[in-house]
Amino acid sequence: MAYFLTADGGTESLRARIYDLSGTCLGSVAVPYETTFSSGARAEQNPEDWWRAFVAASRQAIAESRVDPAAIESICLATTSCTVVALDRDGRALRPAIIWMDVRAHAEADAVLATGDGALITNGGGQGPVSAEWMIPKALWIARNEPEIFKAAHTICEYQDFMTLRLTGERAASLNNVALRWHYQTDRGGWATSLVETLGIPELMQKWPQRVVAPGEVVGTLSAKAADALGLPATVKLVQGGADALIGMIGLGVARPGQLALITGSSHLQFGVSETPLNAPGIWGSYPDCVYPKRYIVEGGQTSTGSIIAWLGRLMNGTMNLDELNRKAVALEPGCDGLIVQDHFQGNRTPYTDPLSRGAIVGLTLAHEPHHIFRAIMEGIGFGTRAILDAMAAAGYSGREITVGGGAGASDLWLQIHADTANLPVCVPASRDAPSVGSAVLAAHGAGHFATIDDGIAAMVRPGKRIEPRPREAARYNEIYQQYRALYPALKSIREMRGTTA
Repeated sequence: MAYFLTADGGTESLRARIYDLSGTCLGSVAVPYETTFSSGARAEQNPEDWWRAFVAASRQAIAESRVDPAAIESICLATTSCTVVALDRDGRALRPAIIWMDVRAHAEADAVLATGDGALITNGGGQGPVSAEWMIPKALWIARNEPEIFKAAHTICEYQDFMTLRLTGERAASLNNVALRWHYQTDRGGWATSLVETLGIPELMQKWPQRVVAPGEVVGTLSAKAADALGLPATVKLVQGGADALIGMIGLGVARPGQLALITGSSHLQFGVSETPLNAPGIWGSYPDCVYPKRYIVEGGQTSTGSIIAWLGRLMNGTMNLDELNRKAVALEPGCDGLIVQDHFQGNRTPYTDPLSRGAIVGLTLAHEPHHIFRAIMEGIGFGTRAILDAMAAAGYSGREITVGGGAGASDLWLQIHADTANLPVCVPASRDAPSVGSAVLAAHGAGHFATIDDGIAAMVRPGKRIEPRPREAARYNEIYQQYRALYPALKSIREMRGTTA
């Protein structure tokens, strides 16, 4: 038998898993790490925590699986994207990593858009906006605000690339990440050289890893030091992965036009697959070759979703009983007795791409209880997803069904709300751990067991359940959705009156 080690490096923890060729998970262990938040919507992590978590979780997962380490053929990782690290020549971090949800670089994002460079075609068809989350705005922020760090940096890269360096000694980037977030385009000459030069930071081109490796391709084998840390043979291959959500598309089996992937967790991401380029306002992409060869990915996303539920739990000071909240929330009618939630607690990714937008709970009365707010948050997130799907449809991409991976797949209520607010069927595969399953598919493909990624999907991704939208509830949600859509311009005008900038 062949076995594969995967890692899902998320916002709050890293989870290592062991898979076999059938896609069965034999061992699974998560190790948490800390995120430091500060004013201005800043969020940072220590890259050394990622490595420590990976080593600890991997060793424990291997032990739990009872697999002989010598039988593990390859490793593949899915990690957060837009998590930018600055490293010295020895691969040590010069400052904490600026993680994906950090939007301090909004002024730099505006500067990127102002260049009018052709590489910006992936940002609303060239009209923008540009997200403060992405690589170039964050690198520009470091150059402007921490010039000594920028000058000293030998490598500026992402979480994925940091782990690649630690595992193999290779200074390589994932095609998945650079196509998604660095404005690298395989069909337009590769690197966004003119964009970086226009911004006045041409040296960034040398700080980026110059080797670009596509998902499913072999980066190299383990260094002696990494093999010793993990207790694995040095012959184990590292197969390129990428952004957790995009690798999750593979784990969900979303590989063909008409399918929609909804990756849920701290945030939501929506992806569709196209055989032709698709660029338009209100969506991101399309990105060529970043997951599947000769296919394009179109994208939308919500910055804060599951993290809003976690926020509610903090407000309740540890007293939140999810089972009780679900039981009471299920009994409520759509609209939660007049409540509407705007889900922009950490800004809006799409369709507005507004890092300064903020969350709101509208319609509160003294009669409302925690379960009203709990369900209203879910509904607001569902409306945010629908707004993205509407933008995709306006651009010419309409999905027939939504396939869900991640935390929301555990909640029948949340799944039904998504089906009803979008008025589309929702499918959940047998395994909701989409980034890990996708990594396992890539690891097996890279190890030579499947000729294509599609073949790996057919062998390793198993179907699960399907939830249909309910006509009465879908009609009611359509009415409430119009009110939700009115919230953003109304709240934006209030913000502008207040002069809020962060």
